[in-house]
Amino acid sequence: MKSVFKMSSSRMALVAAFGLAMGFTPAQAADLGGNCCADLEERVAELEATTARKGNRKVSLTVSGWVNEQVMMWDDGTERNAYVGTNSLEQSRFRFQGEAQIAPGYSAGYTLEIGVAGHPSNKWDQNSPSSSGDNALTVRKSNWWLKSKDYGKVTVGLEGSALYHVLDDADGVNTRNFSDAQAAAVYQGTFGLRHNGASIGLTWSNILQGIDNGTVGQDGRRNLVRYDSPTIAGFTLTASWGEDDDWGMALTYSNTWGDFKVLGKAGYGEVSDENIGCSTKTGPTDCQLFGAAGTVMHVPTGLFVYGGYAQNKDNRSGVVEDTSSMYFIQGGIEQKWIPLGKTTVFGEYRHDDGGSKNGVNISNAGLGNGTLGSTSLNFIGAGVIQNIEPAAMDLYVMYRHADGDIANTAGVSTSLDAFDSVIAGALMRF
Repeated sequence: MKSVFKMSSSRMALVAAFGLAMGFTPAQAADLGGNCCADLEERVAELEATTARKGNRKVSLTVSGWVNEQVMMWDDGTERNAYVGTNSLEQSRFRFQGEAQIAPGYSAGYTLEIGVAGHPSNKWDQNSPSSSGDNALTVRKSNWWLKSKDYGKVTVGLEGSALYHVLDDADGVNTRNFSDAQAAAVYQGTFGLRHNGASIGLTWSNILQGIDNGTVGQDGRRNLVRYDSPTIAGFTLTASWGEDDDWGMALTYSNTWGDFKVLGKAGYGEVSDENIGCSTKTGPTDCQLFGAAGTVMHVPTGLFVYGGYAQNKDNRSGVVEDTSSMYFIQGGIEQKWIPLGKTTVFGEYRHDDGGSKNGVNISNAGLGNGTLGSTSLNFIGAGVIQNIEPAAMDLYVMYRHADGDIANTAGVSTSLDAFDSVIAGALMRF
């Protein structure tokens, strides 16, 4: 009996449950003899050894995340190849989250999210898929928060700003993690530009003007204080302030109008951190950001439209073209045609009109001496995403095309060779 009384309370509960079950099957219980408790303790010990543990019983622990790996076949008009690795649009990751109730209607919690870059696609170029970023871990989020049912949520630490994914998170269908507003800039960002087959010494990322993955109107994850209001009549207000005067505000609307589901986001912010930049990452910065996007879906048919507009304005003196803008539109259908899960078929177009990017020399492009004065870029995409509900998985295949023109500060322009790619992969959640 001493060994029984020394068991933990959780083990005693399991023993009691086991004994109750045996009470309904007396013939089987008689066969176990006197070793029933020892056998049960051994089994419980095995289960405890394979279970995620938490530090205390007051704060919950939830482990989640996903793995997202892809094959990318590309053609820049002169070279072509195929690479395999982590999809950097929504990289593989794991997340620890927890929450504890303080009082009725009040709680506290935390988020710790780690990005996993096995072989990151945002480091690939024509020379090699290999990079120094292979097999790296990145802290994406690290914060604590306080939440009130009536007054909203305050977050402190590394978290997305109010304008983080302000365009992407307005994507209300299953293209969100595979072809959102910034996908066009991410998939070929580090590949070199060509003109008539010759390299001009620049990449797509060099000529794209956005702060967040080459997409204007969006900010990134920062060390900040963030406030999210309660949702009232479908509206949620978000405001954030980060170190070195990075601040923003955004409004989210989500609701159903008859047969239509509506999701929209709009935000405005300012950045003066010289390490972030609006059109340069060196020297002073005075950048204003605006972005608005939304999705409308007709639920019975699954037909949807997702689109938006965004703008960055660099208010520093001496900048020739101080405004960069982009717009995009995506349309398609999302329906559960097979029992495995919903199928999403889509097509999209994005256009960027970029202002000057101070410090980017384009002399090698045959445009004479000077820096980048303006850009006119086009991105076209289409694809199919198949959700596999029993496996919490999405399979995807997409075609993407990019072309455009760049000009120096004197207005002399030249065309860029097209860049085409086919991307196929899967994202599996856990």
